Amino acid sequence: MKNVSLLIVLLMISVASIAQKKMQLVESKEKKRVDVLWNGRLLTSYRYDDSVFKPFLFPVNTVHGKTVTRGWPLEPRSGERTDHPHHTGVWMNYESVNGLDFWNNSTAIPADKKNLYGTIRHDAVVKKIESNNSATLQVKASWLHPDGHVLLKEETTFHFTVTNNQFIIDRKTVFTSLNEPVVFKDVKDGFYAIRVARELELPSTEAGNFTDAHGNVTNVPKMVSNEDVTGNYISSAGRTGDSVWGTKGTWVMLQGKKDVTDITIAMVDHPTNIGYPSYWHARGYGLFAVNPLGKKIFSNGKEELNFTLKPNTSVSFTYSLIIAERKISEKEMNKMADEFAKKKE
Repeated sequence: MKNVSLLIVLLMISVASIAQKKMQLVESKEKKRVDVLWNGRLLTSYRYDDSVFKPFLFPVNTVHGKTVTRGWPLEPRSGERTDHPHHTGVWMNYESVNGLDFWNNSTAIPADKKNLYGTIRHDAVVKKIESNNSATLQVKASWLHPDGHVLLKEETTFHFTVTNNQFIIDRKTVFTSLNEPVVFKDVKDGFYAIRVARELELPSTEAGNFTDAHGNVTNVPKMVSNEDVTGNYISSAGRTGDSVWGTKGTWVMLQGKKDVTDITIAMVDHPTNIGYPSYWHARGYGLFAVNPLGKKIFSNGKEELNFTLKPNTSVSFTYSLIIAERKISEKEMNKMADEFAKKKE
């Protein structure tokens, strides 16, 4: 009887422990993803779909299930833009790495031009750690030349946290070169980015054309209506709206409403990063990116970087992405950025 009683107690403790575990990482190799769940609800998925040519997080949701990322081209939604098919969820890559364009690669690139574009291949899930309100996911990837040889090895650690009804994604990525120098040419399109839902874009009906490094033009068509489009950028440097593009700052917030709920998406730079405080590639049509490696276009030629990673050396980049169902004040954002800056890599 004592053994039976002990078994029952241990079983009850085990069940209680499982019930208290709020954050989960659920891997599906068949679906090529790792789902990040909070109380059984999807916050985001780390994905490596064959058709996207890079690992990415998609979708990205608030703690209460509001989706802040654009659905197209993976999960199209009525009324959203259908430009830049390479803008999928949250991702990290760059327009010119040893002359190869990793940023603009997508299924829209013609076969006869594929030799100009690089691919990031997911290699392995290294580590999964779950706790009450946080989880850690460590992954490895390879940046590939079109002929298949590896230019860069990537090791990325995501720390997913829920605190005060905020979903926070801290990301540290380490790039390691192999037997050749790797040159990140000073260009516009990069580096760590999110493409947001239509409601969080800046109100505009203007059309635009955007050309990549190889002359391919992407048209951002004129939108018929700005109904429910509410976004606005705010930077640590005191800039707002479209004027944030091409300026430096330790953080940038994008604030608006989604389904009548206040939303803040904030991206925070870290002092250990190259180029800190970074330039921001924040477009009104919904691309929100930090680019520490592109200086020339943002500074009107006053600065230039062309960062080179020597053979068999490493460099790291650390960022925080905050998704909140409320407006975060500039004072509070400064405090959060200061706290992030004190974190060890």
